[in-house]
Amino acid sequence: MTIRIGNAPCSWGVEFAGDPRNPPWRQVLKDCADAGYTGIELGPIGFMPEDPAILFDALEENGLDLIGGVVFRPFHDPAAWDDVRDAAWRTCRALTAHGAQHLVLIDSISPRRAPTAGRADAAEQMDCAEWTAFRDRIATIARLGTEEFGLTVGIHAHAAGFIDFEPELERLLDEVDEKILKICFDTGHHSFAGYDPVAFMRRHIGRISYMHFKDIDPVVKADAIAKGTGFYEACGQGIFCNLGQGDVDFPAVRQILLDAGYQGWCTVEQDCDPTLDVHPIDDARRNREYLKSIGF
Repeated sequence: MTIRIGNAPCSWGVEFAGDPRNPPWRQVLKDCADAGYTGIELGPIGFMPEDPAILFDALEENGLDLIGGVVFRPFHDPAAWDDVRDAAWRTCRALTAHGAQHLVLIDSISPRRAPTAGRADAAEQMDCAEWTAFRDRIATIARLGTEEFGLTVGIHAHAAGFIDFEPELERLLDEVDEKILKICFDTGHHSFAGYDPVAFMRRHIGRISYMHFKDIDPVVKADAIAKGTGFYEACGQGIFCNLGQGDVDFPAVRQILLDAGYQGWCTVEQDCDPTLDVHPIDDARRNREYLKSIGF
């Protein structure tokens, strides 16, 4: 099994490029390498330098490969389309400059969906016309990534967006050509949504091109769902716990990947609140040690 394990800036609390709470990008690279990882994601475009020479030298200095990058933008909002396209173009350019492969598309948190994260039965649904336009915006960026930049594009379900629950994800997969859109599968978000990540992987492993490893504390999850807690507040409460301490069956995940001959990157993500007294490098080390203990 040729699998490499990376990490991502969100494990250091980096969600938005302009957030003054973000740690220095060079520190994130150093911490990632020191914790035992050989690759890292780009993070939100603008967090790391867009000058390829600067970032290349820093990656080399830390022995890290750039794995991919995420367009975490409101695909659900037609008024934000210019912002979505700008972020996508910039991310694609940054990835190709460093030989990275994976472009991940995430519909960001919607105020219409935030109160019902994890509760599919209560969540507001798009009407037919809104869904069609939403789907087509995702497909347009997927085609940009694949056809113009040669990247592998994966859709990533995310709590409190409009691709949150399993039926929405599967509907999108049915309606967008597999040649341009695969799956970046996040184990933790799938559990947050109330579904079994292992069962989904068994059904769709042939379309999964990239993995995000995230675990979820079932007690914090149940409380967040019951109270309608906001996504970032739930992160601050520790909903995304260290790998192996939550409800995701990582040995089963490993076996599915092994049986399928999966090759490439699996990236650890442990979203946290940077304003709290957290020590991301310690969690990053523990997560890497756990994965080694089960054969990754």
